Amino acid sequence: MLTKLIALIAILMFVAGCATITPTRTLIPTLVPSVTPPRTDSNIETLTQELVRAAQAGDTRAVQQLLHQGANINGRDDQGRTPVLAATHGNRVETARALIQASADINLRDHRMDNVFLYAGAEGLLDILKLAIAAQADTRLTNRFGGTALIPAAERGHVEIVKELLTHTDVNVNHVNNLGWTALLEAIILGSGGARHTEVVRLLVAAGANVNLADASGVTPLTHARQRGFQHIVTILENARAR
Repeated sequence: MLTKLIALIAILMFVAGCATITPTRTLIPTLVPSVTPPRTDSNIETLTQELVRAAQAGDTRAVQQLLHQGANINGRDDQGRTPVLAATHGNRVETARALIQASADINLRDHRMDNVFLYAGAEGLLDILKLAIAAQADTRLTNRFGGTALIPAAERGHVEIVKELLTHTDVNVNHVNNLGWTALLEAIILGSGGARHTEVVRLLVAAGANVNLADASGVTPLTHARQRGFQHIVTILENARAR
C-alpha cells in the first residue's frame, strides 16, 4: 500500500512539472539611430558648384534645395562668380531675386571685377539692375577699367539703363575711368552718334554731366562730337554751353 502511494505521489509531481510553462522571452531589437554624415569642406564645395550652375540655368527650385543642403550662397566658381552673379550672367531674373532675398552679397566681384550691378548695367539687364538697386548695391565699386556701371551703359547706348541709374541711384555722372573718360565722353567717343547715343547724351547733360570735362589728352566732348560729325550731339552740347 505504501509503495502504491509513493508511486502515485511521484506521478502527480511529474504531471505538475510538465504543466509549468516557461514564458517565452521576447527579443526587442536594438534600434540604431540614423546618422547624418557631417558636412565637410569637400561636400559643401561640391554643393556650391552645383548651386552656381543651377543659378546660371535659372533653376530656382534646385537653387533653394541646394541652399537648404548647405551650399554656400556666396561661394564662387573657377571664374570667381557667385551664384547670384551667375544668375545675372544668364539673365535669370527670378533666380537672382530668390538669391537676393536669401541674403546673397551682390557686391562681390569676380575675377573680371564684375558684380551684379556692374554686369547688369553694362549688358543692359534692366530687371536685374533694378533688383540690385533695390538691394542697395554699392554704386562706388568699379569694373576692370575703373568705370562705374554708368560708363559702359552710356557707351553701349542702353538708354533705359542710363535713365534708371541717373534717376534711382547716386552714381557719379562725372566719374572718370582709367582711360580718362567720363560716361559723356564714352557715349561720344565709342558711340555711333545715332538716336540711342544722342538720347544718352541728352540724359547725361540733363543730369549734370560736365560738358567741358576733357579726356586725358585735353580733348573736350564737343570737339570729339564735331570730329565725328555727330551734329545732334553737337547741338545738345552747344546748348549746354560746351566749349
